[in-house]
Amino acid sequence: MRQRILIGLAILFLAAAPAVAQDVRIAAIVNDGVITTGDLEARMTLVLRSSGMQDSAETRQRMAPRLLRTLIDERLEQQEAKRLNLTVNKKEVAEAMERIEKQNNLPKGGLDKYLQNLGVPKSALVDQLTASLTWNRLVQQRLAQDVSVSDQEVSDAYKELKESEATPQSNVAEIFLAIDNPNQESEVRALADRLEQQLHAGGNFSAIAQQFSQSPTAASGGSLGWVTPSQINPDLAKALSALKPGEVSDPIRAGGGFYILGLIDRRIPGQANPNETLVDVVEAGAPMPPNAPPEFRDRLARALGEITHAGTSCQAFAAAAHKIGLPFVKEAAAVRVGTMAPGVRRVTLDLKVGEVSKPFPVQGGVGLVMLCARKDAAAPKLPTIDEVRYNIERQRLDVLARRYLRDLRRGAYVDIRG
Repeated sequence: MRQRILIGLAILFLAAAPAVAQDVRIAAIVNDGVITTGDLEARMTLVLRSSGMQDSAETRQRMAPRLLRTLIDERLEQQEAKRLNLTVNKKEVAEAMERIEKQNNLPKGGLDKYLQNLGVPKSALVDQLTASLTWNRLVQQRLAQDVSVSDQEVSDAYKELKESEATPQSNVAEIFLAIDNPNQESEVRALADRLEQQLHAGGNFSAIAQQFSQSPTAASGGSLGWVTPSQINPDLAKALSALKPGEVSDPIRAGGGFYILGLIDRRIPGQANPNETLVDVVEAGAPMPPNAPPEFRDRLARALGEITHAGTSCQAFAAAAHKIGLPFVKEAAAVRVGTMAPGVRRVTLDLKVGEVSKPFPVQGGVGLVMLCARKDAAAPKLPTIDEVRYNIERQRLDVLARRYLRDLRRGAYVDIRG
C-alpha cells in the first residue's frame, strides 16, 4: 500500500527558508472539502526542502500539478475513512512525529523548531501524517482480508530465490509514477524527467521517493532491497544492468507508469559484501591546489612520508599527523566501508590492520588512511519463508489499495481551480 510517512526526511541540515505566506484562495474542491493555495504552497515548501530539490519558480510550477493531485488523493482517503468511522488520534500522530525526530537525530521537539525555521506550518506535516495513518488503517481493515497467498505460491517463490543464489544481486531503490489514464502520459513523463534532473543535481533519492513515488516502497525511501534480474520487470532489469553503484537511471516506461531506479550496490549471494565491512581508521589529509608549485608538492610529499613511517600504531599516526600540522585528522570507529568516499573506500579495503596507505588523491588535496581494526561482514542470508510471504502479500495489497483509490477518484466531485 502507499504510505507517505516521512520516515527518512533528509531535511534537517538545510538552511532556513523564508516564511510561506498563508493564502486562502481555493486551489481545488474535493466533494465537500477545500484545498487552498496556502495548503499547496506549504506542502510544496516541505517537499522541496526535504528532498534537496532546487527551490525555484520553475520547479514549483512543474511540481504543483502533481502535489495538488496528492493533496486531492489525501482528502479523498480521509473522507472515506471518516465515512467508515476510522480515525487516528493525536497520540498516534505525535508518535509518528517522534519517530521522524529519532530517525533524524533530533531532540524531542526539534521537528517543531525545524518547521518554524522553514516557515512551514506544522499542520502541513500533521495533515500528511494523518492522511497516511488513516489510509493505512483503512486498507488494513477493509482490504487485507481479501489478500490470499497460498503455501504453494510462497514455496515456489522461495524455491526461485534459492535457485538464484549464484546470480548477482542488486540493491535497488525506485521511484514509481503511475499513469492512471492515457491523458496523463505527457504530464507524468514531464514530472519523471524533472525528478531525474533533480536527482542528478544532488537531490535526495530517499526523500524524493517518499514524497512522489506511488509504490509501496515509498515508505522506506523507495528501497526494493536486494533483487535479481528475474525478480523485476525485464525493461527495468535491462536499465539496471547498465548502471554502476551510485548511479540513477533515466525514466523508464514500464508496468503502468514511469520508473526511476537508483543502484545502491551489487553483490554475489553467499559471499560477504565488502561494502558492509566495519573498520576503525585514522584519516589524515592536506589541501593541494591544482596550481601548486613543484617545491610545495615535494615538501608535502616528504611530510606525508614521515607520518607514514611513524604509523606504528593508530595513536602514533594521529599524533604525528597533528604534530606536522595537517589540517585534517579524523579518528573514526565502526565505519561501514560502503559509506566512505569511493577513493577512500578502495584504499581502505586494500590495507591490512596496522598498515598505512601511500598518499592518494582526494578532492582538493592528498590523503592518508591507517587501518586500525576490521570486521568483515557475514555472508547474506536468504529471506525466510515468512518474509517471502509478507512481500507477496504487500504487493497484492498495494494493487487493491490503488484500485480502491482509483474508484474513489471516479466517484468524487473534484473541481480544480487552477
